[in-house]
Amino acid sequence: METTAIDLLTKKLKNAPQSVLERVIGYVDALLEPTEATKTYRLSEEQQQLLDSQINSDKTTYTEAETLYMDLKKKYEL
Repeated sequence: METTAIDLLTKKLKNAPQSVLERVIGYVDALLEPTEATKTYRLSEEQQQLLDSQINSDKTTYTEAETLYMDLKKKYEL
């Protein structure tokens, strides 16, 4: 990044409240995160089809994570 851009950001944020700085940092982090186009993994065709088939599935048939966790704890006496 050019020093001009850094200087401009520094001037604009110099007296900003902490909440604004946190939002700016969050925004920058989001910009720098890998996007779907730059995935660091590759799914097999079968895995991708499985995921795609779940997109429009009925969400009422899902089990809540906490319920699943409690059931597993009880089943395996953890």
